Amino acid sequence: MSQQFNVKTTMRALSLVLGLSSTLLALTYASNTMAEETVSERKTQRVPTLRAKVYDQLSRAQTFADAGDSKQAFAVLDEVKGKASSMNSYELAMMYNFYGFINYNLEQFDQAIAAFEQVVQQQPIPTSFEQATLFSLAQLHMMRGNYDKTIVFIEKWETIQKEVTPGAEIPAKNLVLKAQAMYQKQDYAKASTYINQAVEQQENSKEGYQVDENWYVLQRAVYYELKQPEQVKNVLLKLVKQYEKPSYWIQLAGMYGELGDEKQQLAYMEIAYQLDYIATGSDIFNLSQLYYYHQMPFKAAMLMESAIKQGKLPEDQRNLTFLAQAWSFAKENDKAVPVMLAAAKLSKDGELDAQLAQIYLNLELWEKAITASETALQKGGLRNEGTVHLVLGMAHFNVGDYNLALNELALAEKDKGSQGMAKQWLKFVQAEKLSNERLQAQVAPSSAHDRYLP
Repeated sequence: MSQQFNVKTTMRALSLVLGLSSTLLALTYASNTMAEETVSERKTQRVPTLRAKVYDQLSRAQTFADAGDSKQAFAVLDEVKGKASSMNSYELAMMYNFYGFINYNLEQFDQAIAAFEQVVQQQPIPTSFEQATLFSLAQLHMMRGNYDKTIVFIEKWETIQKEVTPGAEIPAKNLVLKAQAMYQKQDYAKASTYINQAVEQQENSKEGYQVDENWYVLQRAVYYELKQPEQVKNVLLKLVKQYEKPSYWIQLAGMYGELGDEKQQLAYMEIAYQLDYIATGSDIFNLSQLYYYHQMPFKAAMLMESAIKQGKLPEDQRNLTFLAQAWSFAKENDKAVPVMLAAAKLSKDGELDAQLAQIYLNLELWEKAITASETALQKGGLRNEGTVHLVLGMAHFNVGDYNLALNELALAEKDKGSQGMAKQWLKFVQAEKLSNERLQAQVAPSSAHDRYLP
């Protein structure tokens, strides 16, 4: 069962973090038209204002960007940048922020990263602005596969948070991002620590927020890499309960199989089947095997036959062989024979013909058992050739060919796999042959003269 965790799916919300609307710009300007003083455990710092003339230019760039005219938006920003020597740290940070935003929308991620890194280098800037940018940088580096830098920037965010709010709990989203980076670095132990903290924090939150599905997916993947199947199963139980996805039911059944709990494995596969979640050929085949293993060959055969007719499973040697075996196990030999015949025609070796001969022998179709056995020996590639000779010996005996039977049983006796049974049959056939010969001798007239005696 694949347990890979796809980081790209968790990055889809990145644009929500990076996206700057004209409304956001207006609010930022309105809250900073006067000098801001940040008072916290951090060193007291005064943040300069965003002046109206700079705001107006940035607003122009925003308008062009919103209209999809990135060329004009960059041109306006370049004009602003030309006056960088007269700009304060906050204005420069806002300018680079817009460079980053536009580059991100153009999917020029490396340029976006470079711009956002310039944002946090401008000091002083508002703490909330700096933290938002650091978090965006961590996400962008994650998306670009720069996992070490992801951790660096998220921990810079946390350092500021500890200074601003001593003793505050690290937000779950930060823990998840660090867990993602550690997972990609294959440091599964640390990834487990972070994702477990995030999940626990969310599950125990007073607000009662539901844990994000992707968090559980990551947690499951980490446990899988750590070879902790019991924990994988527990996470899948949560996914099954909270998110109705067919794949989770199938995976949960698979984990019970890995844990050796075949009854639960069958139970969850059965539920999935009732919910119409068993759709793929591989899942159908797996469920059929479970039915067969749990002594329900008729259900196995019915499911396989239906899947083949519907085209969900190919009519190939593997599937036909298993279907024939299921019918045979279910004592439905009339159905098993034509399927096994079809499978045997597709097989290059004689193994299936040997199985077919055994079915014919059980049905007391002696001549067909002989023909199938001879075909099996001719094709070769048999796991136990002695058994085929044993079947031939028994079939020849039942049609009265004692000498042929004894020859085949003698060959069967040479094979360890069939030696014991062959010895018993040799004794029996020899005794029957002798008895038959004596009977014939008693019945047959001794001479021509005797034929005419009254």
